[in-house]
Amino acid sequence: MNSQSILVPKISTLPVHEPRARAIVRWLVRKNIIKEELTTCGRTGNRMAYALADGARAVVLHPEALPFNEPINGLEIIYKRCIYTPAKGFLEEAGCPECLKEVGEALFESLEDWMPGHTDNFTCPLCGHEDDINGFLFLQECGFSNLGFIFNNWAEAGFKQSFIDEFADWLDQKMSWVKVEL
Repeated sequence: MNSQSILVPKISTLPVHEPRARAIVRWLVRKNIIKEELTTCGRTGNRMAYALADGARAVVLHPEALPFNEPINGLEIIYKRCIYTPAKGFLEEAGCPECLKEVGEALFESLEDWMPGHTDNFTCPLCGHEDDINGFLFLQECGFSNLGFIFNNWAEAGFKQSFIDEFADWLDQKMSWVKVEL
């Protein structure tokens, strides 16, 4: 298994993102979706992540596909500005929600200003519409934020919409669900 299901708030800079992430972790632990203690079940860095717990079966579409017997099965949280896109086959196509024209090339070039935090916004080069980069239309789900929740090897299990909605309520933000095959 080499996949990730990533939940990302649809906002470039989520205020007080670290305390909000800690609240999400407490909620997920209470629901028994993840275990409370960090272990080496992650994929990146020091591999520390929150391991999969039995309650995860209730929030996915295919519980039999959860990676219970896999060494990499945990939730990693990213607290810095990051770009989340499907790794394989990403089309880099985006549209303007105002003029409905293709602006992908210009938008992805603008990430050089977005990544270091010079701006949260993108301006359509065709009609001048300006919005948070997450407000533009993407053919494939992707996310741009200072907070991301990476569920390692959960992609085949698939999240229930009710779980994504509850997650969004906790953060008071709409969410992107990015599915990544590594």
